[in-house]
Amino acid sequence: MDLSGTKYTKSAGRLLPLVAAFALACTLSLSSLPALAQSDAYATGAPTLSAYSSPSAATAEDDPQGSLLTIRKRVDEVNVLFIATDKHGKFVRDLNQTDFAILDDHKPPQSILNFRRETDLPLHLGLLIDVSGSVHGRFDFEQNAAISFLQHSVRVGFDKAFVVGFNTQSQMSQDFTDNVELLSAGVHKLQDGGGTALYDAIYRACKEKFLKDRPEHPARKAIVVVSDGEDNQSEYSRAQAIEMAQRAEVIIYAISTDDSGLVLRGDKVLEQLSEATGGRAFFPFKMKDITRSFAAIEDELRSQYVVSYKPADFDADGRYRSIEISALKKDLQVRARKGYFAPQQ
Repeated sequence: MDLSGTKYTKSAGRLLPLVAAFALACTLSLSSLPALAQSDAYATGAPTLSAYSSPSAATAEDDPQGSLLTIRKRVDEVNVLFIATDKHGKFVRDLNQTDFAILDDHKPPQSILNFRRETDLPLHLGLLIDVSGSVHGRFDFEQNAAISFLQHSVRVGFDKAFVVGFNTQSQMSQDFTDNVELLSAGVHKLQDGGGTALYDAIYRACKEKFLKDRPEHPARKAIVVVSDGEDNQSEYSRAQAIEMAQRAEVIIYAISTDDSGLVLRGDKVLEQLSEATGGRAFFPFKMKDITRSFAAIEDELRSQYVVSYKPADFDADGRYRSIEISALKKDLQVRARKGYFAPQQ
């Protein structure tokens, strides 16, 4: 993506006066700026509306003052999806804005723009299934449980999902679609064997699919990872995988394939991936519990709140900003992503 506008300026220079060419180049350059700061070589996809973009952000056509105000609106508004549970872990769905305290970069927001309960946003899902040799014993059952999850979760014309199998490499067996039969076939195509490159699979799914995913309306973006969490082949680190998920506004859910009954290193990895993005890790010890884990994820994805706010002392400097949302009522717990990367201008 050419952010400089040079290509357009050179073309316009042959046809327009200098002032008009300069104005055209500025307009094209500003309108193509991505909403996210992308600091690595893989973050070169199409620009996306960011977590700090309001769902009602005006387009350039709606803005009579020019696109500069539209870009300003994009970069200084934050949208956060989160859930609240009681002390028994049950979802609490009837809370209001006054029931929560919010800190952005350790400061209260300048203003709360919107707060609402979201029970029916479209789901944009990525199913990442570990097909390395370590999952061989439960692989067939995991495939069937994943297919059942997709059949219950993906609604035609409303939701969409893709399927990736990963060992030392990531393989897209079915791209984004709302066709459950195609998704089921994509799961059935997967064959187990080989090493594990978990971080690479997450990184590439977030960068190549979700950063380029620009829904017309707000949607929940989530990855469901089915793996034992043991990575021994990745080029990217765990921190880089988490950062890319945060940039792409993706919640990570993890279902462990480890049935040893012990707390292993991979369990901690799955917890860290999930907690950093506002998701949750599941550790089913029996095969039937895998189906329950998928059902819990489906329920959670449709039991969320969303808050939109303007941060205090916001700068489009590309740095990481923490998010802290807490419940003011006793015995309530809130789960949300830990932060986001401000865009850079």
